[in-house]
Amino acid sequence: MTDTRLIRMRDGDMDSGDWVRALKTMGHVIGALMMRELHTRYGRENVGYLWLFLEPMTLGSVIGLLHMHAGGGELAPDITPIAFTVAGYCNFIMFRGVVNRAEGALEANAPLLYHRQVSVLDIVMAKALLEAAGTFMSYTFLMSILILLGQASLPVRPLYIFAGIGYIFWFSTALSMLVMAGAYEIRALERMVHVLTYFMIPLSGAFFMISWIPSSFRKWLVWNPFPSMFEMIRYGQFRSASPDYIYFEYCTGCCLVLTFIGLVAVKGVRKRVHLH
Repeated sequence: MTDTRLIRMRDGDMDSGDWVRALKTMGHVIGALMMRELHTRYGRENVGYLWLFLEPMTLGSVIGLLHMHAGGGELAPDITPIAFTVAGYCNFIMFRGVVNRAEGALEANAPLLYHRQVSVLDIVMAKALLEAAGTFMSYTFLMSILILLGQASLPVRPLYIFAGIGYIFWFSTALSMLVMAGAYEIRALERMVHVLTYFMIPLSGAFFMISWIPSSFRKWLVWNPFPSMFEMIRYGQFRSASPDYIYFEYCTGCCLVLTFIGLVAVKGVRKRVHLH
């Protein structure tokens, strides 16, 4: 992209053709960054790329098997404990992976910012999309196995599953912008991020339905948009799941606000990145 094009983008003097070309350039950059991340993380052997989905699949399988014979007294007959756990934990892995990978990512990838086309947002999106791809493949594979084994039924409302996963990805990516910017400014934050993502497990709704929570606590829990996103996935997967605690408007508003704050943080930290 030429200097003239950059000035026009900055000043807002762009027509629809310029925006299309800018988006194509961004897509090519993110694709190249994803390949670079794959090579860095798993090496250049093709079989190494399998770990992109084998790693979350292994975690999801272990947690699912641990809950296979758990008491399912509060579950409907069509919801087995293992299917319930896989639907929740596999998608929580995406949140944890996207957020955890963000800490230290800016410092590690700062030399890439020498290239005019590469931005901090591109780095965020490349890492987030890789994590999302791996966990989505793991979720799809594990749920398919459970369906074949008779431990789960075919999704009854697939669009709700995609909506829930989409919201989790959006929420996670927006939060990862804050983590990336914050960890670059405050080194101590790098050590806290992993701990905080574990603290999110009991607050996420990955292992419980909102209806199970006593009403005195439920009124506070619904202010957290995360459980509503998992309710979408369960409502999409299981026929007897309830839509009572699905709040599309609230989840959208929270993600928009978090995205705006994240973009402001990313723009601010970019000015303080020193290229050597």
